[in-house]
Amino acid sequence: MKNHLFFIPAFIFSVLINIGGVASLYSQAKDSETPNFIIIFADDLGYGDLGVFGNPSIKTPHLDTMAYEGQKWTSFYAAASVCTPSRAGLLTGRLPVRSGMASSKSRVLFPNSKNGLPASEITIAEQLKKVGYTTAAIGKWHLGHKPEFLPTNHGFDSYFGIPYSNDMDMIDTNIGYSEYWEQPFDSIKTAHFNVPLLRDTKIIERPANQNNITKRYSDEAVAFIEKQGVSPFFLYVAHNLPHIPLFASKDFLGKSKRGLYGDVIEEIDDGVGKIIKALKAKGLDRNTIVVFTSDNGPWLPFKNNGGSSGLLRAGKGTTWEGGMREPTIFWGPGLIKRGVVSDIGSTLDVFTTFSAMAESPITQDRIIDGLDLSLSLMEGAPSPRKSILYYRGSELFAVRLGDFKAHFITQGAYGQFGERKEHETPLLYNVAFDAGEHFDVAMKNPRVLKDINDFISNHTSSLIMAKDQLAERE
Repeated sequence: MKNHLFFIPAFIFSVLINIGGVASLYSQAKDSETPNFIIIFADDLGYGDLGVFGNPSIKTPHLDTMAYEGQKWTSFYAAASVCTPSRAGLLTGRLPVRSGMASSKSRVLFPNSKNGLPASEITIAEQLKKVGYTTAAIGKWHLGHKPEFLPTNHGFDSYFGIPYSNDMDMIDTNIGYSEYWEQPFDSIKTAHFNVPLLRDTKIIERPANQNNITKRYSDEAVAFIEKQGVSPFFLYVAHNLPHIPLFASKDFLGKSKRGLYGDVIEEIDDGVGKIIKALKAKGLDRNTIVVFTSDNGPWLPFKNNGGSSGLLRAGKGTTWEGGMREPTIFWGPGLIKRGVVSDIGSTLDVFTTFSAMAESPITQDRIIDGLDLSLSLMEGAPSPRKSILYYRGSELFAVRLGDFKAHFITQGAYGQFGERKEHETPLLYNVAFDAGEHFDVAMKNPRVLKDINDFISNHTSSLIMAKDQLAERE
């Protein structure tokens, strides 16, 4: 693995050469089979929505246990603050502006969008298939609904899920999209949304019954695990919830002290427990890494039907911390060193980390923005990531460098909570001290602002932005 070499005495090196070459650092360290990988990706989950991240009302015992047995990351960021670009960043390890999956004209893909994730992009699934992995995608895709853009054309052997957000294709309601923010989603029916449920590329149910969609996703994940053989696998489980509208199955409806939103989270947590149980039953728990995180922060305009950012400012759609800093857990008792990690990490890093641990070489024909966190996970080493770029669409709004974050442009979510404002003197926050971004310290830290400006100049000087794939409609 690059960037993580250690000293090998000459006589040992000679012996290794004579027996067939030097094994990778990871192979020497783990002395076991190639690991399996599972990503569980929530939709619009807030930083403060899990018990282990401080929620006083929502019970998440399985995620809490994962955090205790693995690593809880407190400064882990999504690649964007809305669905489509965030998912593109996770799966490709590249800033969404590099793939054209970020746009200031249309922030996400819609059922009438023309395009999707370009075939030229390499996903985690494609990267792992190169070294013999079985792959499956379950749940929300939102990287293009046409057959050529679906998971089965991006490295996944199978797909079961809804291809975009669960609030799209709205029907049978007297309230239109112009009054979207005022919709009574606590009483809306699943039949009001004509979203399709797909098996691979074929529609098997429309409208999808969302009352039990979380349960079905978890059951599909368990079934996938149960039928695995000796080959390593990668499973991507992307829940459509707790994105609005909210639905829970009868076993969870009305059970949470946090109302319908809490019911949804507790059902997701139950599904996590089923996945862990299935891994243990198959004897795979000591050789599987499970990552739980979210695509962006909570959808705050929906009030109690949305989540909580905890101590962070704002939520989904913004470049404040509440929009992109996510509750994140890495679990793998045979592989992960237990602890709480306050270093910076990003969903961009998952691509690079999994590639390193699976020993799948990364192509050199493009810029990969993800960094290798494998030593942080296995040994508790400091994270190599020291910065975060906060893009809103195709514009860079803010930058975190070390403990400090500078806002050059601020804007509310979808027109909510404040209009666009360009700051002649950037707002500067020490987000290690002030995670809620309350106290502007720009006047006291001119050197920090200079360093951040130099960092931006270096980034933009080599940035080639791809053609916008989100704006075109049919």
